[in-house]
Formats: sequence, structure tokens, C-alpha cells
Amino acid sequence: MNALVGVLALQGAFVAHQQRLAELDVPTRQVRTPADLDGVGALVMPGGESTTMSKLLTSSGLFDDMKARMSDGLAVFGTCAGMILLAADVIDGRPDQRSFGMIDLVVRRNGYGRQLESFEADLEIDSFGSDAPPFHGVFIRAPKVESAGEAVEVLAVHEGVPVLARQGRITVAAFHPELTADHRLHAQFVEHI
Repeated sequence: MNALVGVLALQGAFVAHQQRLAELDVPTRQVRTPADLDGVGALVMPGGESTTMSKLLTSSGLFDDMKARMSDGLAVFGTCAGMILLAADVIDGRPDQRSFGMIDLVVRRNGYGRQLESFEADLEIDSFGSDAPPFHGVFIRAPKVESAGEAVEVLAVHEGVPVLARQGRITVAAFHPELTADHRLHAQFVEHI
């Protein structure tokens, strides 16, 4: 895989995503303006603060270009705030918060609680196979999936709630896979580009 992967770099843990992808020899580019999307074959939307990211996507002029490219089939991996921004519906978002509506999920911002309620959990990832070791998920002010549409493939759950899902070329995680040394989810994303 030698497609260039853009990493949204407006806010959040974008450098950690670039590090995971570099471990897979995948070239990346930080995306801050519409011009940065030129030549990008896929996009990672990192965690951060979703309302701030929504505002920055609009003020930078990226929102409409990204939405058009996603509608045309751009593969996207959204983690934490990225999941919120890609969801069809967001509960507890600000009235002016925009989302791309690219995956049929209803998510609740900070659904697991605030910073003090952040946690880590070992997750069985269905797409890795039954013999694969669990993936260590880091949940920081994580969104919680309230419902998933029929077209959504749930790839992992925590206490019965979807935390990793895919619909077409859009993959989302409620946790931060970039904050561990395990790059299997990034490798899986790259395989689906």
C-alpha cells in the first residue's frame, strides 16, 4: 500500500496516528487546508474536542471538501472525536456542531463520562479472528454508541456497546488506538483503502 494517507491535523492526537502509520511504512500528510487533501487516498480523523474540531473544519474551509470526498468514497478512520464527527446523529453536541453523517450511528458525546471516568479495556476485535490477542483500548472522554443502523458492521463491543464499527469505507472507534504500540487497527484500515 503506497497511497498517501491524510491525517486531519487541526487538533488532537494526529502525530500519534502518523507514528502508527509510519510503523507500517504508510506515507502520511497533515491536513489543515483543502489543498492538503490533494492526492490523499484515505483520511484519519483523530480524537480531540469534537465541537472545537467542528468549528475548525468550517473556518478552515475543509468541511465541505471533506464531505464531498467522503461521499465520493474516500476511506476514513475516525477515532473518538472523529467518530462523533462522522456519526449520523450526535446527542449532547452543541447546536452549531456539524457532523458529516457518513456512518449510521447515534453517538453521545462523553457518553462514558468526563476525564475522571476515562478507562482502558481489552477488546476482542472480531475482524482480527478468534485466536488474535485482544486490543488494548484507551477510552478518554469517549463517545458512546446509542444505536447503530442495519448497514453498520460492529467489529468490537465493550459491555455490550459497540466501540468499533465500519460502514462501507468509513471506520470508527470510540477509543484511541493511536495511543498504544499496537498498530493492527491502522493496518486493517490501510488494507481496506
